[in-house]
Amino acid sequence: MRFRPLVPIVVVALALTACGNKSDDSSSSSAATPAASKLIVIITPSPDNVFFKAEQDASAAEAKKLGYDTLVLSHDDDPTKQSQEIDTAISRKAAAIILDNAGADSSEAAIQRAKDAKIPTFLIDREINKTGIAVAQIVSNNAQGAGLGGSEFAKLMGNKGKYAELTGKATDTNAGVRSQGYHGILDQFPDLKMVAQQSANWDQAEALSKTQTILQAHPDIKGIIAGNDTMALGAYAAVQAGSHKNIIVVGFDGSPDVVSSILKDGIKATVLQPASKISEMAVDQADAYLKAGGKASQPEKQSVDCVLVNADNAKQVTNFAVSGS
Repeated sequence: MRFRPLVPIVVVALALTACGNKSDDSSSSSAATPAASKLIVIITPSPDNVFFKAEQDASAAEAKKLGYDTLVLSHDDDPTKQSQEIDTAISRKAAAIILDNAGADSSEAAIQRAKDAKIPTFLIDREINKTGIAVAQIVSNNAQGAGLGGSEFAKLMGNKGKYAELTGKATDTNAGVRSQGYHGILDQFPDLKMVAQQSANWDQAEALSKTQTILQAHPDIKGIIAGNDTMALGAYAAVQAGSHKNIIVVGFDGSPDVVSSILKDGIKATVLQPASKISEMAVDQADAYLKAGGKASQPEKQSVDCVLVNADNAKQVTNFAVSGS
């Protein structure tokens, strides 16, 4: 959407909501784009997921602290919508884009368009396969985190018994990395038997439905390990609605709802991703890049270690961070 100033000194402000609505404002600041752009466009999956809401809030707060305007959008994991939103950033002559992408391969063309328009992109949370088109790819160390989660799950299972795994979207690199990380640990125990593995596409309702089907087919399973907390919540709801309520459930993200469940002896553990820290790092690096005239201050590929959250430290977890860690 474009606005033409009536006189050179007039700046028209456009505010968009965190859900990508182009008519009203909930969490973004004035998104005016004068000739020397001070606009940072933040694009994530839906803020209905508290993890992505934390990304949006932390990125926007850090950008505003550094003197930038922000435009906060959501692609809802739709590559077409993401492409349109990156085109919006290009047409608005944004200074930089902070992006949690809608799919590794399907995002590359849009990121390349931004680069061709001399707008740097800083990826958070999800990697892409191609290097050299984004300035930075800052992600949680999913392999390390999955190792923590797999080790805790094996311990809770007593290193034996039947279990099921819920995986994320096949198009998301993180889904594969986490599953491989889990199995790097779990496959070491011959008495741990995976009897079902299904994708619930990061979705809570789908995880509930898939878990109900798994429990019908395998009523004797002892545990469920999920690729994210949203699916873990769906799995736990299915377990509680069934006849075997003592099934062990472990997730990945460190979301407030799962931390609360751990404190109530529900879900047993999760792996916390430092969402706010990663988002702030991306904005800080964008600022440094712009001030350095287009020179990156850090290598493109960067990973930040995850933290295991269980009954021992759940009380110290707030907003995807563990106090004292």
